[in-house]
Amino acid sequence: MSKRKTPDPRIRSVALVTDAWAPQVNGVVTTMRNTSERIRRRGLDLTLVTPDQFRSIPCPGYKEIRLALKPYSKVARMLDEGQPDVIHIATEGPLGMAARRYCLKNNLPFATSFHTRFPEYIRLRAPIPVDWSYGFLRRFHAPARKTLVRTRTQKKELGERGFEHMKVWPGAVDTDLFKPRGKEALSLPRPISMFMGRVAVEKGIPDFLGLDLPGTKVVVGGGPDLDKLKETYPDTVFTGPKYGEELAGLLSAADVFVFPSRTDTFGLVMLEAMACGVPVAAFPVPGPQDVVINGSTGALDDDLEAAFHRALRLDPDACIEFALDNNWDRSTDRFLSQQTPIGSEDQAETSKDEAVNADLTASPRA
Repeated sequence: MSKRKTPDPRIRSVALVTDAWAPQVNGVVTTMRNTSERIRRRGLDLTLVTPDQFRSIPCPGYKEIRLALKPYSKVARMLDEGQPDVIHIATEGPLGMAARRYCLKNNLPFATSFHTRFPEYIRLRAPIPVDWSYGFLRRFHAPARKTLVRTRTQKKELGERGFEHMKVWPGAVDTDLFKPRGKEALSLPRPISMFMGRVAVEKGIPDFLGLDLPGTKVVVGGGPDLDKLKETYPDTVFTGPKYGEELAGLLSAADVFVFPSRTDTFGLVMLEAMACGVPVAAFPVPGPQDVVINGSTGALDDDLEAAFHRALRLDPDACIEFALDNNWDRSTDRFLSQQTPIGSEDQAETSKDEAVNADLTASPRA
């Protein structure tokens, strides 16, 4: 099989820096893993900076998330040795901050991406004003040549909060893995309504499990709220974390995928469900509004129970057709086309004044 061409021939080497990596299971990790794999398939050199290469500690409340300790020196060494043509910082954690510092110190252009509504997540767990958290994130992304966002809705919302230089980088789905596999993986009373993802407060899972639905409710995944939800909803089937072929088989066996989150920026798992021929029921909020074609690939309604019943009647083939148009090769083309090669004519000058203005220690109200 011939290698897929790179949109910009000046890009021969790529550095990806991400605090989100295995053993985490979420859309950011899926995006970074698939993007990095397809960068390598193009024959490009890849410097991949991930938490498993550093001494780290677990993130409070999310033990599967590892936070690198004092990573700057090693990050700088990895980027020096890799000599990348482009540097992309995917997350705002310790590794992302170290790479950002390196780029500003060496006057190098870089791009970032905005994947997660951390301000809303944090607010669910601690009395920290959302505006403060967005202030930190705005300053983090400010020096980037471009910030890639998941949807047009997200671009609009962040623009209203003062974010600049944004480009839409839509999510994608691995259609070799996620495809119709029949319904045999689950021998349960039907219809089967399913949630798949991290079992945590920000996912709004009780909004799904509290519904009066026919058939069987199934939750696939692990997380900090798993034990509590098992106790509260004993009639629900909890499978725990699943991966790969087994995960795809379970998803394909569902009749409706219920996505109760109101905080996701994209919700990659919705595309994965559609690729399996499973329509989506969700609230009409950012994320689902950008992914689901209401009345075709899913149903959006403030009444999630009504959305479920409408989704149950939809044609699975429409879901599959939509998902096939959102594959990782196209997504990676879009990703590479939005990067700014180091030393290129269109490289923006990052002055010391800009670095000072982007100081992360400034007032959160700035």
